[in-house]
Order: sequence, then C-alpha cells, then structure tokens
Amino acid sequence: DTVCGPKTPSEPTQTMTDYETHGSDISHYLAQIQWDRIAQQNIHFAFVKASEGESLHDSLYCHNWAELARVGIKRGAYHFFHPSLSIEKQVQNFCEQVDLQAGDLPPVLDVEVTGGRSAASIVAGVRYWLTAIEAHYQIRPILYSNYNFYRRYLAEAFPDHPVWIARYSSRVPDLPRGQNWAFWQYGNRGQIQGIDGDVDFNVFRGSRSDLEKLCLRPHPPTLLSYRFNQ
Repeated sequence: DTVCGPKTPSEPTQTMTDYETHGSDISHYLAQIQWDRIAQQNIHFAFVKASEGESLHDSLYCHNWAELARVGIKRGAYHFFHPSLSIEKQVQNFCEQVDLQAGDLPPVLDVEVTGGRSAASIVAGVRYWLTAIEAHYQIRPILYSNYNFYRRYLAEAFPDHPVWIARYSSRVPDLPRGQNWAFWQYGNRGQIQGIDGDVDFNVFRGSRSDLEKLCLRPHPPTLLSYRFNQ
C-alpha cells in the first residue's frame, strides 16, 4: 500500500525466481481484480488491507477477502497503523472487520509512519496492538515495515514477531542481530494478468508447506480485555 522506503525504481519489477512461494498485497487502489485469472498464475498468497487508524475500512476488503477464499489463494489481512491515534480503537477497528478462519495467515500490522510520536511511544503502541490482537485471534501477528523504519524503530523491540519487510531491491534484506524476515516485499511495479496497474511483489522465505504451518489453527477467539495507557 504505502511505503516510505527507498526510491521507487522506474523499471517494472521482475519476478524473483530463487523463491518458491510468491504473493502480493491488495487494497482498494487496485480495483476490478480478476481473481480467477490470478489463481492460475504463480501467486500463492495475498495480504488484503482491512483497516486503517481508528475507523477507516478498506472499501474492497470484504469482496477481496471472499474472493481469495473462493479461488483458493492463501489470504491475510492487515491494518495500517497511526501511532498518534487511539490504540484501543485501532485494535477494535481491525477486529470488527476481520473474521479469521482456520488456514488464514496471521494478522499484519503495517507500521511506517511516526505521527510525530517518539520512538518509545511508537513501540508502546505497536506492542499493545500486537499483544491484544494475538490474544484475540490466538496467533502471533506479523509486523510489516519498510527496511529503514524497521531498523530504526522496531527491530530491537520485536525480535520474536514474524517480519514482513519492504525493500525495493534485488539485495536480500539483512536484518539486525541475525533476524530472519518471513516475507519480503521486493518491488511495487510488478505486472499480473488480471490486475490493471502496478502490483507489489512479495516472496515468502520458506516453502508452501512452511507457509501453511504459519497459518491459523482451529480454536475460538477470546474476548478483548486490554487497556492501553499512553
């Protein structure tokens, strides 16, 4: 969706053939997606924007979410985080939108703006969202950010969360302290039959069976019972 990372290259993104498991991420900016055509290509997963801030809902989330299930592409949902807004309301916003089912990918928190907040405040807010969402869905969320933002604000505080890193380059991201990324968004000018316009290209670090192991297992959600003190 929105990435405050390195300068976007002018040439189309080429598929990285060294990886087995490929995917993309989708928001309302990409309309008229022909999911049946997507499913016939080398696309194994897709993350869909569900919510942003305290109350914004992506207008095509429900449609894309249902279509992914219909065509059999592994699906995940993400929330665009605003550190300056109520964290509790942002948790509630995502939970009201997203009903995860067994086999779905973990929830994703997209963190790439400071909102004028300090590093400590950003970390506190992100930790609250991740903790509350993990308690609700009973699965550890994925943390998304661009390479520079992650290294500056998040790497030291969240070493145990799966990382989805945006770095538009052919160079594999090297994360601090020997951390491994789970997903890598390596370009945003990809072309896929069935989508008009540029598409983000992502790879998963492991095999398709490894991707399946990352997904939600059957169990009932728990009620939210957290309070965030800023």
